[in-house]
Amino acid sequence: MTTSGPASDAVPPPGCPAHAGARTVEPLYGPEFAADPMASYTRLRAYGSVAPVEIAPGVRASLVTGYETALEVLRSPERFSKDPRRWRALADGTVPADSPVVPMMMYRPNALWTDGDEHSRLRGAITDSLGRVDPNALRGYVEHSADTLIDRIGPNGRADLLSEYGAVLPLLVFNQLFGCPPRTGDKLVEGMSGIFDADADSEKANAVLTEGVAELVALKRSQPGPDVTSWLMAHPAQLTDEEMMHQLVVLMGAGTEPQQNLICNGLRLLLSDDRFGGDLAGGSLPVEDAIDEVLWTDPPIANYAIHYPIHDLELDGTLVCEGEPILISLAAANTDTGLAGDRRTGNRAHLAWSAGPHTCPAKSPARLIAAVALEKLLDRLPDIELAIPAGELRWRQGPFHRALTALPVRFPRISPADRPSGGSEGNTHPVLSPSVPPAPTSAAREPGSADMARQRWWSPLARWWHGR
Repeated sequence: MTTSGPASDAVPPPGCPAHAGARTVEPLYGPEFAADPMASYTRLRAYGSVAPVEIAPGVRASLVTGYETALEVLRSPERFSKDPRRWRALADGTVPADSPVVPMMMYRPNALWTDGDEHSRLRGAITDSLGRVDPNALRGYVEHSADTLIDRIGPNGRADLLSEYGAVLPLLVFNQLFGCPPRTGDKLVEGMSGIFDADADSEKANAVLTEGVAELVALKRSQPGPDVTSWLMAHPAQLTDEEMMHQLVVLMGAGTEPQQNLICNGLRLLLSDDRFGGDLAGGSLPVEDAIDEVLWTDPPIANYAIHYPIHDLELDGTLVCEGEPILISLAAANTDTGLAGDRRTGNRAHLAWSAGPHTCPAKSPARLIAAVALEKLLDRLPDIELAIPAGELRWRQGPFHRALTALPVRFPRISPADRPSGGSEGNTHPVLSPSVPPAPTSAAREPGSADMARQRWWSPLARWWHGR
């Protein structure tokens, strides 16, 4: 943990030529950080708004914890690049290629890791294609998918809302919007979850993810349809197959893992915080308030928005050096003690969606999906409660996300026949591509791979998908 450095000192980041002597840095991984990241952020603030951290064993970076400093980095592309090919420690072998954080930080020719005209071209293809999604149709499909999942868990009276709801719903929506068959969706969720997890085989996960997106691109080249993947292909940006694959990776990363965390973190708050519980008991469902609170204090991606100084420079009194990664702590910046007031309800000035030229292009549909997911569950299961005390919930390890390992709940049993009339029954196929049915259709895994899959947190999702 951090043991030195008053806020007034100029603290060069680890690995920088100006860095003098060894310093103990705060690890952003392991069970201690996962259990209480805010304690780490508090210790890091002793350095000021920029502090040295370790994001994996032997992988050093600077973490921005101040709100105004975060905005300075995010809004200054002329000083801070997104291109990971500038990462000196990876280029010279100091950081090994098989480090668990490399798949989340490595260069890919997508809108996330490019600058200037190339970023504008790739981002334009994404925003234009996402802009063709009808919000009303999207809401209808999310409602239908949520009802389908609630019908499955309702008769049991108990559920893990992470593996049986929060993780499955974004996958259903992604597959529908992007025209992705279920079997390919299995590979995408396996690969993406693996590169987020600190204890996963990141190289294997990256290979699985690559295989899945290659399958989807090949399918849509031969069978285009009314879906985001096909619209990306037809865009005037004229994306190559490789560019298509990498845009899909960044969209998959943004549309599944963070989305499930937003849904589950929102449900945890609604089910455990007396401020919201009181409103629920009174018949009011403050879902939008809960989403605002989560985006401020428990954002689904806690530390990311990685940048690289183009030249050695001073950032709020701290020397940061060319080619050294700077991570923005979206969680710490949002809870910066220097921010005026603590009123978050209805306040959208948080950094959960990032800011500047790389702000999330899908924040509106992401918020809509989360809001509908929470509203539908609480409407269908109004007496739902946590099955264990909130303090016993556990968090997945890793430097980037804020993600539960499980969200066990209990509730009075319901049957599909209890579904309110006038719900989503008439919206069975409301969205873009009729080629992806909402029910599981692909074959079961081979026994060997199924046994391996059960060792991973996402295996309940795969078993649900295959009807097991």
